[in-house]
Amino acid sequence: MRRSAQLAIVGAAAALGSAGMLAQAGPFRDHAAIQYSTRVPQDAVARLSQRIDQGELQLADEGPQGYLRSVLAALDITPSSQTLVFSENSLQRDHIRQATPRALYFNDSVAVGWAKGADTIEMAAHDPTQGVVFYSIPQKPQPKPRFVRRSDCLLCHVTQQTGGVPGWSMMSVLPLSDDKNEYAQGWGMDHRTPIEDRWGGWYVTGSQVPTRHLGNVPVYHVPRSYVRAEVAPTLKSGAEAFDTTAYLTPHSDAVALLVLNHQWHLINLLTRLGWEARIAARDAVPGNSAAMSNRVPELARELVDYMLLVDEAPLPSPVRGSSTFAQDFAAKGPRDSRGRSLRDLDLTRRLLRFPCSYMIYTDAFDALPPTARNMVYERMWEILSGKDTDKVYQRLSVADRRAIVEILRETKKGLPAYFF
Repeated sequence: MRRSAQLAIVGAAAALGSAGMLAQAGPFRDHAAIQYSTRVPQDAVARLSQRIDQGELQLADEGPQGYLRSVLAALDITPSSQTLVFSENSLQRDHIRQATPRALYFNDSVAVGWAKGADTIEMAAHDPTQGVVFYSIPQKPQPKPRFVRRSDCLLCHVTQQTGGVPGWSMMSVLPLSDDKNEYAQGWGMDHRTPIEDRWGGWYVTGSQVPTRHLGNVPVYHVPRSYVRAEVAPTLKSGAEAFDTTAYLTPHSDAVALLVLNHQWHLINLLTRLGWEARIAARDAVPGNSAAMSNRVPELARELVDYMLLVDEAPLPSPVRGSSTFAQDFAAKGPRDSRGRSLRDLDLTRRLLRFPCSYMIYTDAFDALPPTARNMVYERMWEILSGKDTDKVYQRLSVADRRAIVEILRETKKGLPAYFF
């Protein structure tokens, strides 16, 4: 195994020490309240598989991408969401090079990975209660291609970065020389990561992108390890760096990368809060609410802070992508009577025009146990109403808070009465 490919595995092995009750990830995955390994999943890929088995839908094998385009259409994933990663930290690592990056496509609950020449397409789907479930589908044409659930993905997808639950992780890596005494260095990315530390091992395309980031530069076989480029190479299309003929689009859109940086960690936070709340409720001893009174409220506060992007690293300059992703993303709404949406993008100084995550509309949010979901709403209201005056929330202007509340009132079903 290449030293570079060990990066995610080393992180996984070292990761299970600070995830609270879920530190012993294996046993708690199979806790009676969770049953991750045995409970029938209810995610989008599982539903698609059922439709194929019942003859309601057929996947089409099309050219060099095989089933890819058909799978994306069936899962309602737009090709404009494509991002391209060339660091070799995937089970498809043998097919991933700077000249043949892995393509990732996503919506709010599913990610699809395609590598040129690989014999499978990989998928990860967020089950509303179970967390992220991993699948692959063979590229060999057959009447009813079968989705295979993959437990081997958990080696790298249950880590400290994911909160000790099956989840998504997005790595940024530094360049590595051929010196066998040196090892890959990298870290997880989310919206709190400064732009200058993001996207190592990824292509980044756009008409306007900050000049300091780690993308678009080789990460293997370089003269010296860990060296950062003073100015990142500018790419308006991946075709400027490699042959994109076999890919659905030539883009690795900078806006799509920003959205992924926000979204994947939030999904992990939703899963962990849901798991902790279910486990605490199942294990509760009558008359002893200590477990629920400490761990779950703390996780609810962490989730709310992340949903309101209070620790978001500011954009050092405006960002404009190279594809239609920004328009496609915003078009999914929903919108209030004034035409505003939590999916409206800012992209001048921050990701979202109204800093409250659109992931509040997902099935995973609605599937939180009522006690945990109520804690989230109560904490949101404390911040949005101005009751909590801590300086960390001062970056949420009065206008921001008012707009968020007004949008939620018209677009979020089940919003508590005190929001009105």
